[in-house]
Amino acid sequence: MISFALLLIFLVFIGWSMLRKQQGPVLVGHLAPDFHITTFDGQEFSNASLAGKIVVINFWASWCLPCEDEAVLLENSWQVFQSHEDVVFLGVDYADTPKEAEKFLQKNQITYPNGFDEGAHTSTAFRIRGVPETFIIGRDGKIAAIKIGPINSVDELIPLIELQNSVGIEPHE
Repeated sequence: MISFALLLIFLVFIGWSMLRKQQGPVLVGHLAPDFHITTFDGQEFSNASLAGKIVVINFWASWCLPCEDEAVLLENSWQVFQSHEDVVFLGVDYADTPKEAEKFLQKNQITYPNGFDEGAHTSTAFRIRGVPETFIIGRDGKIAAIKIGPINSVDELIPLIELQNSVGIEPHE
């Protein structure tokens, strides 16, 4: 019975992977996939709640070494945009445990909203290939930019956000 259950789980996983590959990647210019994330502190975020805003959504994991350096850069970028109500940063913890994720956030002093990807629904919707991956969603709800792999500097991310509607921020150091 246990062998049958394991075989069934394996076959479902293979089928899911094949279906996901057939769908192809999420592309710039396409509508952002529907998502719903509950943050570790209980806030709810979804396409509907973020309509009309610029959203930086980053997929990460506590076990991902490049994610640690990137988290600090994202936090620094968040500090630049935090006062802008029309820009939202959202971290999505992927293939991890909530306990390890919360340790990671505390260790790196991350203050922008982050949540656990329960059931991998959001990462599946965005068809991520691994972590880190970052998607910028424009005010129109379409994918404006995609970064596969770590963001290497604040200067790499800020222009992508500013292009979405000339947010107009103070120069950073």
